[in-house]
Amino acid sequence: MKQAVILLSGGLDSSTVLALAQSQGFSISALTVFYGQRNHVELSAAKKIVKHFNIANHKIIELDLGLIGGSSLTDKIRVKSHQEQDDNIIPDTYVPARNTIMLSLALAYAEVQGAYDIFFGANIHDYSGYPDCRPAYIKAFQNMANLATKSSVEGHSIGIHAPLVNKSKAEIIKLGLSLGIDYSMTHSCYDPKGNRACGQCSACFYRQKGFADAQVADPTVYNEV
Repeated sequence: MKQAVILLSGGLDSSTVLALAQSQGFSISALTVFYGQRNHVELSAAKKIVKHFNIANHKIIELDLGLIGGSSLTDKIRVKSHQEQDDNIIPDTYVPARNTIMLSLALAYAEVQGAYDIFFGANIHDYSGYPDCRPAYIKAFQNMANLATKSSVEGHSIGIHAPLVNKSKAEIIKLGLSLGIDYSMTHSCYDPKGNRACGQCSACFYRQKGFADAQVADPTVYNEV
């Protein structure tokens, strides 16, 4: 059975990617990075998803990107509501070099596991805001991975997969439901209030819109405003 490493945040997208890779016959090693983000509820969500899909190999790495700061997810910067966001600039929820850091950890983990495929949940809604979710970036990282690793030098090419990159949230939700995901286990909010999603940030906006467009009831528990 082919081995794959899945970057699993516990959010809607990464959980769908895990289910999709498993359905394609991959043996999954899940990697969750707790990087000091305020939405730490994701960590418990990732654990629920791993249990739900009977993933025996789940590694959690703690890495405090709050020591670097520069993002409202890791620093003392207020998370803006979706209505306050300017579509012409990269939002302050961007975490400097986050995907490069996480994919590098996944690449190292994959080498140790004997896996030559790495999956993560970049998708079309992140194009304009996050430069490390764009197809050109994914291709560039894959090229780098195949220059920088013992595995690739020995003839095992590394594949970096973002299978949701061209899908809308509604399409992702429909796909995930067909694969057996219980989305009540997942968490997407940038600024949760306890275990409740804030209902105001961009992550909540796109999640709500995705369920509405898919004509599926949203199981998320939102904070009462």
